[in-house]
Amino acid sequence: MRDFVDRVANSSPARLALIVFALVIMVFTTLLSLPIAATSGTATPFHDALFTAVSAVCVTGLTTVSTALHWTFFGQVVILVGIFVGGLGILTLASLMSLMVSKRLGVRGKLIAQEAMNAGRLGEVGTLLRIVIATSVAAEVVIALFLAPRFMVLGESFPQALWHALFYSISSFNNAGFTPHSDGVVPYENDLWVLVPLMVGGFVGSLGFPVMMVLLATGFNVKRWTLHAKLTVQVSLMLLGAGAVLWGAMEWTNPQTIGYMNLGDKITHSIFASVMTRSLGFNLVDMNSMNSSTMLLSDALMFAGGGSASTAGGIKVTTLAVMFLAIVAEARGDSDVKIYGRTIPQGTMRVAISVIMMGATFVLVATGLLLAISGASLDRVLFETISAFATVGLSTGLSAELPPSGVYVLSILMFAGRVGSITLAAALALRQRRQLYHYPEERPIIG
Repeated sequence: MRDFVDRVANSSPARLALIVFALVIMVFTTLLSLPIAATSGTATPFHDALFTAVSAVCVTGLTTVSTALHWTFFGQVVILVGIFVGGLGILTLASLMSLMVSKRLGVRGKLIAQEAMNAGRLGEVGTLLRIVIATSVAAEVVIALFLAPRFMVLGESFPQALWHALFYSISSFNNAGFTPHSDGVVPYENDLWVLVPLMVGGFVGSLGFPVMMVLLATGFNVKRWTLHAKLTVQVSLMLLGAGAVLWGAMEWTNPQTIGYMNLGDKITHSIFASVMTRSLGFNLVDMNSMNSSTMLLSDALMFAGGGSASTAGGIKVTTLAVMFLAIVAEARGDSDVKIYGRTIPQGTMRVAISVIMMGATFVLVATGLLLAISGASLDRVLFETISAFATVGLSTGLSAELPPSGVYVLSILMFAGRVGSITLAAALALRQRRQLYHYPEERPIIG
């Protein structure tokens, strides 16, 4: 086993990460297939167990069966552990496996972790791995401490309140969107003691471990932040604000969502919806009741996603920022793409283009397949597809209506969205190519 891991890590760290994530999913699929995991006492169908395992490990939140009604306490614990493990990230898991099998974190293992956490020096990697796990646990404990007393005040027993608080804390920080209640968070739609911790936990988790490490090291001294941290925080706040304003404006008079509410509740719902579409996935309103324009806005926010190396999905906000900066530079006639006194390398822009195009291709192909399989309307299928790819978990209910073939399509899409299109492409590549020559340049007509 050690020789195999070392050989794969040496040839392609990305391929090792892909194998590890697939193995983890199969382990959780097996556990969820056991009769003890289902309230019926019988084995759950393979496609439902696989979909739930993929959704948990890929921190998505889409379900084909009710988390509260179908799964026993054992099944819910398996889902929760899957969320925690998946939230650490694919490359972090690969480096941890390398550490467990080889009993040490060699140069290749450190390179894997360095890529996952944007570490400055290889010597920092071992420390940063411990920080990633400690940060996750600490954040989830804090959220649970806020939620548990509130659930007790609302009438739940201490064990039940503690379990629900723990479940929501792990689910929110990891942007998973799973809920232990059959009606989700809808009963708490006016309860800020529940909604605010969920929003804060989800937003912090969506920033990513590299950003959290910078914040822990420098606090709010913005001048000492890395370029990645600056772009991630700035674009995340911009999308949060713009999403809340636009979502609220589009649904302001819709009587099926927030049209009947007072001003304060409308603002709360608008902010909550903006945070949820960034990858968290809890919902206070029926997705099918939203206006078509709001569904399109939600599609765009979900596709953008959160920060790199975070528990969120999507193409990532730094990808969006780099492409916007490149467009601005081209419009100004600048030869370099610059921001905050730094020049963004050409290679970074090529990766950003690749991520966007591969993400759009995944969504396009999956949407076409699901349209043929389900016969549902385009707005519902596109919403469900982007939610799966961006590992958001918001749903129009289509996932539960799909036949097994459609369930497998969404499972593959969630897996591709979580491991990342670039990681997936690198893992499937047979070998690293090194170019030894350069052809003469000739510029085609663009536009």
